Amino acid sequence: MSKTISLSVKKQNTTPAVRKITMTAMLAAISYIMAFAEFPVPLSPPFARMDLSDFPALIGAFAFGPSIGVMIELVKNGLQLLSTSTGGVGELANFLMGSSYVLTAGLIYKWHKTKKTAVVSCIVGSVVMGITAAIANYFILLPMFEGFMPMDQLIESFGMFIPFINTKLDVVLYNAFPFNLLKGLVIGAFTIMVYKRLVPVLKGNR
Repeated sequence: MSKTISLSVKKQNTTPAVRKITMTAMLAAISYIMAFAEFPVPLSPPFARMDLSDFPALIGAFAFGPSIGVMIELVKNGLQLLSTSTGGVGELANFLMGSSYVLTAGLIYKWHKTKKTAVVSCIVGSVVMGITAAIANYFILLPMFEGFMPMDQLIESFGMFIPFINTKLDVVLYNAFPFNLLKGLVIGAFTIMVYKRLVPVLKGNR
């Protein structure tokens, strides 16, 4: 009898862990697929593109903790390395930006799981991602694009859309930062709208 009870308890203790791993893998796969649905960044040249693949990572961070959100970002970008055209540089920058977002938002939401905290976490996370995007663009992405286009020409291509962009710093301040901030806010708003409906599915509480 005691042996049966012991096995039953062990099964109950491992089931949430197995489900967590399964849901993490599923969210990572969705994130990877969503990364292919890129769209142009407003007021930017055609090569500047954006996707919403951080959405599943934010869902994972809210549901299972910030480390899971970072893990989803890592898996997504690791899979993208299989077909990279940037030698891993673009994936590194994407990982840094996405991770800064889900880690920040996930940590704040973990502290107090209410709708108000979720809103605050997404706003703060968006600001952090905007700052990280500015840094990543300045030191990683723009130098990478310079391999295909001289920096002066690169800056001019952004200046065609935003006339007061005249330097590399202008590009990150007036383009990379605001549009990644906006991206984070959009993903956060969508997450807040659907998260509570997804919790029973993710955690198996139906």
